Amino acid sequence: MITSGTNNKIKHIISLQKKPKLRKEEGVFIVEGIKMFLELEKKRIKEVYISESFSKTEEGKKIIKGYNVEIVKDSIFVDMSDTKTPQGVLAIVKQLQYTLDDILNKEEKPMLLILDRIQDPGNLGTMIRGGEGAGITGIIMSKDTVDIYNQKVIRSTMGSLYRVPFVYVDDLKSVIENIKRLGITTYAAHLMAEESYDKKDYKKGCAFMIGNEANGLSDEIASLSDEYIKIPMLGNVESLNAAMAATILLYEGARQRRN
Repeated sequence: MITSGTNNKIKHIISLQKKPKLRKEEGVFIVEGIKMFLELEKKRIKEVYISESFSKTEEGKKIIKGYNVEIVKDSIFVDMSDTKTPQGVLAIVKQLQYTLDDILNKEEKPMLLILDRIQDPGNLGTMIRGGEGAGITGIIMSKDTVDIYNQKVIRSTMGSLYRVPFVYVDDLKSVIENIKRLGITTYAAHLMAEESYDKKDYKKGCAFMIGNEANGLSDEIASLSDEYIKIPMLGNVESLNAAMAATILLYEGARQRRN
C-alpha cells in the first residue's frame, strides 16, 4: 500500500492532473469515479489506484480482482484526486485518438459541432454530453479550445467523452472550407443573425458553429458560415451560454431528423 505523498507514482499523478502538456506528451489522461471507471475499455487502462477504505467495499473488491491495483492511504488519495470528496478509484488511461476522416466520413449526412475558442471546461463537457444525446457525428475544435482531458470536462461528459469522436485542428478556417466542399451546410450561432434557428432544414449534412463564451465566434470564422442563425430571446436576456445554445441547436437537428 502507498502511504507517502512523496511516492514517485503519486507525484506523477499529481503532475498529470495539473499539466495538460505532460498529459499530451505521455498520451494519457486521468479518470476518477466509479461510473467513469467502469465505462472504460479495459485495453485503454494503464494504471489503477484505489483508496484504502474503498478497497474494503464490495465494489472495491471486484476492481481488485479484475485489475492490477495499487491501494493508497485515504489521505494520500485525497491529495492525488482532483475532487474534494473522491469516490476511491482513479486510473491513468490512454488518450482517445481520432482524425478528421474518422468524423467526416462516419456518416453520409453528418451533424457536427464546430467550436471556436471555448474556454469553460463545464461548457465543453456539457456540449459533448448533449451532443451524444442528440446523435452528433463528431466535434471539431480550434487548437485554443480548453483541453478536453481537463478533469472538469471529463466529469461533465458523464462518460460521453468515450463515445463522441473529436479533433483539435491547427487551422479551423481551412477545415471549415473543406467541410463546405463536402456539401455540409455550416450554421453560425450569431447575435447578428436575422433568422431563427428553427426555420432551417438540418436533415442534410450540417455543422453548428459555436464561439467563445465572452466574444462569440471570431469575425473570420463566422464569415465562413453558410448562414447565421439565432435563438430568439424574451425578456432582457441577450444570449444563452455556449453549452445551452449548442444543445438547443443540436436537439432541433435531432428532432427534424427523427421526424
